[in-house]
Amino acid sequence: MTGPVGSALDAAHSLATMAARGLLQPGRPDRVARQLLALRRWGYGIAAETRSAAAREPHREAVIDPDGSLTYRELLNIATDRALRWRDEGVGPGTRLGLLRRNGRDFIIDLIAAGLLGADMVLVNTSLSAAHIDAIVAEHRLTRLVHDDEFATIRPTPTSIPAPPPGPATAAAPAVPRASMPSRRLAKPRPLAPPQRDGRTIVLTSGTTGTPKGALRPATPGLGPLISVISKIPLRVGSRVMISAPMFHTWGLAGLQLALAMRATIVLRPRFAAADVVDTLVLQRCDALFAVPVMLSRMLDEPRRSTHLRVAAVSGSALPGDLAHRFMDAYGDVLYNLYGSTEASWVSIAAPADLRRDPTTAGRPPRGTVVQILDTDGQPAERGGIYVGNEMLFDGYTNGVDRDRRNGLLSTGDIGHFDKDGLLFVDGRADDMIISGGENIYPSAVERVLAAVPGVDDVAVVGVPDAEFGQRLAAWVVCQPGATLTADDVRAAVRAHLSAFCVPRDVHFIDELPRNATGKVVTRDLPGR
Repeated sequence: MTGPVGSALDAAHSLATMAARGLLQPGRPDRVARQLLALRRWGYGIAAETRSAAAREPHREAVIDPDGSLTYRELLNIATDRALRWRDEGVGPGTRLGLLRRNGRDFIIDLIAAGLLGADMVLVNTSLSAAHIDAIVAEHRLTRLVHDDEFATIRPTPTSIPAPPPGPATAAAPAVPRASMPSRRLAKPRPLAPPQRDGRTIVLTSGTTGTPKGALRPATPGLGPLISVISKIPLRVGSRVMISAPMFHTWGLAGLQLALAMRATIVLRPRFAAADVVDTLVLQRCDALFAVPVMLSRMLDEPRRSTHLRVAAVSGSALPGDLAHRFMDAYGDVLYNLYGSTEASWVSIAAPADLRRDPTTAGRPPRGTVVQILDTDGQPAERGGIYVGNEMLFDGYTNGVDRDRRNGLLSTGDIGHFDKDGLLFVDGRADDMIISGGENIYPSAVERVLAAVPGVDDVAVVGVPDAEFGQRLAAWVVCQPGATLTADDVRAAVRAHLSAFCVPRDVHFIDELPRNATGKVVTRDLPGR
């Protein structure tokens, strides 16, 4: 809706959402004034959100990780010190840095420091090989790679580092290890003026089929993106949020941005281990969790514990089979599934009620988000390409390539449809579709059927070459402990629900699917493919 009535409704919706989530709570007038001044001067990025939180609640715990805890004032002080040191070393607006860290305080501190200086930061997947990292350094012309100690041996070779243009803003510097933490202190943050140019965060695509591409994330334009997401995912100011999704990925980064905006206490562990996550949720009394679906599946393998979870938010890959129902049966109706991508940010969000109705739905677009189903000619269709418009569409890839856009809407690369009640369903990736004997087949439809078969713990279905039909389906199946399934059992399950041409001719039983750090199956690493 547009015009005065639409604007009034949007304003009323925004105010109601902010009030419900605690963003309009009164506070000390001087702190509220400093908070608003920080947002006015610095905008709405990660550095600005941290300054805002430190101004409003300087003594609130900001980060808890294996090294201890930091308040918001301490977090900002350390980040400011690091930014000033980097500035003395030639880092400034336009400098492009690489960040190779696991989930922990230093990941956040480095992002804040880069934002304070207007430097660009490329988030590097911690599971990439040295060769992949070399390629990223060269392609993105990184002047330095900031990393944890464990990655000290993964340094770009001299020939991989292009000579930077002259000038102090891009002076070449060696890779730097994790800095030692200053002692706790409550001094006021040191003065640092907003940079002349906002820094950019560059997120790499998952790279499940090739070398990851860099996606330019837009600057946050205001409170709109925050309100869109929290209108569906009920995070509250002051929550205790565990981020298990890797923060170098879009979803983990989104969790960080939301948590900072909500002045949350952020709980981090460097590596995911299901038992450790459950223990930490209980010990730290976390009421929110950001994860990827495979993490929830692993948590269900652990003994059930009583937690304080009000929100378990997942994204990054589809929820397989009845995982949503099984997780909510164990932890309560707290599960929220955000469908989005590195390029599109969010598309739709499924709330617990949506998932109870159908555990495979992608939910509904939040207010302010437009989603259309279009055919190959760009016309509305019942089933077709999913196109989205919101305030956080990416600005293209760093190599200058863009994704298909129609009428201001961005293609997600997925095929989908809406049901009669307005719930969105993702039928599969457009580029995953195979043609077998003239029939169009989406492997994800077969995966959904097999994921619900008793005894199946995990499954991947992909197309492989076939001399007679051009392509055929092959399935890789991980069985639950003690389950005994045969290839004929797998084929019979598909035959009972789908057409005969959807039945996988090849069935491989393996111990574990190859997944990357974001939980997506790396299809090129499937054994025997």
